[in-house]
Amino acid sequence: MGKVIAIANQKGGVGKTTTAINLAASLAVLEKRVLIIDADPQANTTSGLNFSPNNDQKRTIYEVLIGEIPVRNALIQTELPNLQLIPSHINLVGAEIEMIHEENRESFLKERLASIRDDYDYIIIDCSPSLGLITINALTAADSVMIPVQPEYFALEGLGKLLQTVRLVQREINPSLTIEGFVVTMFDGRTKVHAQVVGELRDHFKDMVFKTIIQRSIRLSEAPSHGKPIILYDVISNGTSNYMNLAKEVLEKNERQSYEQ
Repeated sequence: MGKVIAIANQKGGVGKTTTAINLAASLAVLEKRVLIIDADPQANTTSGLNFSPNNDQKRTIYEVLIGEIPVRNALIQTELPNLQLIPSHINLVGAEIEMIHEENRESFLKERLASIRDDYDYIIIDCSPSLGLITINALTAADSVMIPVQPEYFALEGLGKLLQTVRLVQREINPSLTIEGFVVTMFDGRTKVHAQVVGELRDHFKDMVFKTIIQRSIRLSEAPSHGKPIILYDVISNGTSNYMNLAKEVLEKNERQSYEQ
């Protein structure tokens, strides 16, 4: 059964979508079967993988969530052989309103994914920068949550609310949800405050912080405008190296956990 990892942080601009796209692509290059789900109405993951979110699509995560189509009908093959996508659309904004009076509305995504989990080694969900019902659905469907953190003090302050939401989901809906880890993004080694924040993050969260740090990179920021993950845009860039290392760290961690169980 595939492991479901939600990439979440209610603070925008922390590299969440960049991490979702490039972690998924790196896992695919490492010969894992991967599905990435764009659960953000902004649809940046969709466009970042060279699919237009502006078309009048009827095969997106929105239609899957409200039960209009089976999940398999929304799957799209990406440029990487081992990577598939369920795209998003601005219509997803309305899903929370349509779902609000439904029973078990927090579990809709988990129920929809049940029929395809065995088809993948990893399912990566890119959450929207909010803690609304769609994000709660992602956390309910997930085995773990990965939290991208920009090394700035305001970013650290916002972690409390996210962790509170994770604990609420653990207590009320998904007791098996764990924290996959915190990943530092947009790191600039020339900036003293970045090193200080990373130090504080490691002091507080210990081994929950990934060893791999995602460095600030022009090539990494350019890749989405070309509809490519960094590994297809510039294979020798620091961004490619960073995300390949993160993917290997995720694999090693999960192999270790499987062995201990």
